[in-house]
Amino acid sequence: MKAKTKTNPRSKKGDGIIKNLLYDIRYNPYLCLLALPAVIWFCVFSYAPLVYLIASFKKYSAVKGLWGSDWVGFKNFKAFFGSKNFYTVTFNTLYLNALFIISSMLVSILIAIALSEVSGKWFKKITQSVVILPHFISWTVVALLCEALLKTNNGFINNILATIGFERINFYQNADVWPALLTFLKVWQGAGYGSIVYLATITGLDQEMYEAARVDGATRGKCIRYLTLPLLKSTAVMLFIMSIGKIFNGDFGMIYNLVLNNTMLYRTTDVIDTYVYRMLVESSNIGQSSAVSLYQSIMGLVIVLGTNALTKKLDPDSALF
Repeated sequence: MKAKTKTNPRSKKGDGIIKNLLYDIRYNPYLCLLALPAVIWFCVFSYAPLVYLIASFKKYSAVKGLWGSDWVGFKNFKAFFGSKNFYTVTFNTLYLNALFIISSMLVSILIAIALSEVSGKWFKKITQSVVILPHFISWTVVALLCEALLKTNNGFINNILATIGFERINFYQNADVWPALLTFLKVWQGAGYGSIVYLATITGLDQEMYEAARVDGATRGKCIRYLTLPLLKSTAVMLFIMSIGKIFNGDFGMIYNLVLNNTMLYRTTDVIDTYVYRMLVESSNIGQSSAVSLYQSIMGLVIVLGTNALTKKLDPDSALF
C-alpha cells in the first residue's frame, strides 16, 4: 500500500498570492512572527504616508488642511516642468549619482580584491577597519573638515598652493570643481563599506579553482582577471540595479552639509532633494514640493523596472526579479 504524501499547496499551478500567504502563515507561524515587526514598520512609515501624496494635486492651505485645500490637478507638475529648475536639478541628480554609483562600485571592487589578497591576520583586520571607518563619520564633520581644507584665505590646500607659488583657488565660488569633489568624498565615505559584499563573495568562492590555476602556471593577476572578476559579475550587476533605483535620489545629507545655501554652487550641485527642501522650508510650497517628490519616486521606479527588464534579457541570472 502506497503511503499518502502531503502535497504542498504552493506547488499547484494557478495559486494566488493570498492562498500562498495563508499557507505560509499556517505552516510557518514563527517565521511570520519574525517578519511581523518589519511588515508593521513598512506599513506605518513607508505605505501609510503615501496618502499625503494627494497634496501634489492640491493648492495646500494650512487653514483648510489637506482634505479641504483646493484641487488644482496637474498645475503643480506643470509649474515645475515649465521652469528652468526642472532641467537643472534633474540633470544634476542623474549626473552626480551616475558618477557616485560607477566610481563607488569600481573602487569597492578594487578594495575587496586588495583585501582578499592581503596576508596577515592582524594587518588584514586593521586594513578592513581603516577602509570602513569613513562610512561612520557624519557629513557634518566632513563639511567642517572640508571648510578647513578648502578655505580661500587660510585653508590648508590653498596655503600649500600659495607656498609653492600657485594662485589660490576659491572653491566655494567655483561650481565646476564640485562634481569631482563630491564624487571623491562620496567614494571616500562609502566605497570601503560597499566593498564588504564583494569581499564576502570573494571569500565564498571555491579555492580549489585558484589552486588549480596556480598549478597550471597562472599568476595572481591572471587569477583575478579570469576567475575573480567574472565570478563577481552577478553580484556587481545586482548591486548596480539596486543603486540605479536611487539614481533620482540625491544624497541630501552630503550635498546640503557641504554646499548649504551657497547659490554660486547651485549650477552643478542643486539636486531634486535640496530643491524640494528649499521649496518646502523657504517657500512653504507644500503642493509643488510634493509634486516634485512624486515625480522623483515614479522616475526611480521606472528606471529600476527598465534596468531589471534589460538585465533579464541579457543575463537572466543577474536580474533581481
